[in-house]
Amino acid sequence: MRVLWVVPYLPWPTTSGGKTRQYQLLRALAARGHRITLLVQSKTPPDDECRRMLEPLLERLIVLPRRSLRSPLTLLAALFAPWPLLTTVNGLSSAFSARFSALLEEGGWDVVQVEHSYGLQPLLGPLQQKRQPFVLTEHNLESALGAATYDRLPRWLAPFIHYDQWRARRWERQAFAAASRVVAVTEADAQAMRAITQTPVAVVVNGVDCQAFASVQAELSSQRVLFVGNYEYAPNCDAVQWALDEIFPLVWQRCPQARFAVAGYALPAAWAQRWSDPRIEWHGFVADLPQLQASCASFLAPLRHGGGSKLKVIEALAAGLPLVSTAQGVSGLAVEGAHDYLPGESAEALANALAQVLGDAQLAQGLAEAGRAYVRREHDWSGAAERLEALYQDMQQEQVCA
Repeated sequence: MRVLWVVPYLPWPTTSGGKTRQYQLLRALAARGHRITLLVQSKTPPDDECRRMLEPLLERLIVLPRRSLRSPLTLLAALFAPWPLLTTVNGLSSAFSARFSALLEEGGWDVVQVEHSYGLQPLLGPLQQKRQPFVLTEHNLESALGAATYDRLPRWLAPFIHYDQWRARRWERQAFAAASRVVAVTEADAQAMRAITQTPVAVVVNGVDCQAFASVQAELSSQRVLFVGNYEYAPNCDAVQWALDEIFPLVWQRCPQARFAVAGYALPAAWAQRWSDPRIEWHGFVADLPQLQASCASFLAPLRHGGGSKLKVIEALAAGLPLVSTAQGVSGLAVEGAHDYLPGESAEALANALAQVLGDAQLAQGLAEAGRAYVRREHDWSGAAERLEALYQDMQQEQVCA
């Protein structure tokens, strides 16, 4: 098939779960012979490595710049436009809309795939003018993610927060209604989406390259606990702050030698000063994640906000890291507490679970094996690509019949 795939960020480097999903699905679909044109609006231009990783998968890579976050247009639209803040940041681009419209004019597209409702605004007009069916993938139900993001704003902005949440709910309904298919990454998100739209909603789960993590053997005696995240995403910041303010002080009472390794993109420099305990390791973005995983004894996912399923958690399970997590950390995963991971919702419960894992090698080994088996069974990227390909074929068949 000829696929026109539109993304509001470059899928490489894979510094977030969303980027990892894009890259792995593009790679899997390209391997199946699909011809993909990738249209990207990015705040950074592609460097040589990015082109080296993406261009072999594609017929064309087209990258247009995204305007500055502090652009007067963005600031004015945030206050007065009918779209939510995240949509105005990624929208209102006449150049991007014109380039997309020109691509639609070429014709011959079997599938048009749009990632994220917040990236749809400059595309919706051309899609409707051409009466072009399209697939909209929503990695999270954005209107449900407000708590972690808005909690960082001053209280006097409460009227704006309520206004923006209302705009987000209204935009989601409009975006879902315009699509031919909506794709969610978990069944829970799909059910929430079906409650607000008549458009069919399918599920294409997040996955992992199981082969890439197969050789990782956790160092269960290391006493090192790992967390990985993209810190441009507010729920990950909240998770680290909760872990260091409340969870690890309790862990250290029972396991004084325990270490906490914090890794991931856009790690705030101020954190190392705020939490200066030498048992905390600040890694930043790690290009070779399996190497870091192999030096760790456990993975902690103390997430209290968010949606979708967490690729960092799936990758930790694939690497055989015993998992301690909140329910939000394993959202979208069919894992069983006490068998595949140790659950906890309070700081005390999570600290107790970590102390169990760090102090009981047999328990840790059992969790590692169960988690790795679950991911191999349910979350390999090849299966996710098959489900997306089947959805494309169903859409094609409907268009032929129509």
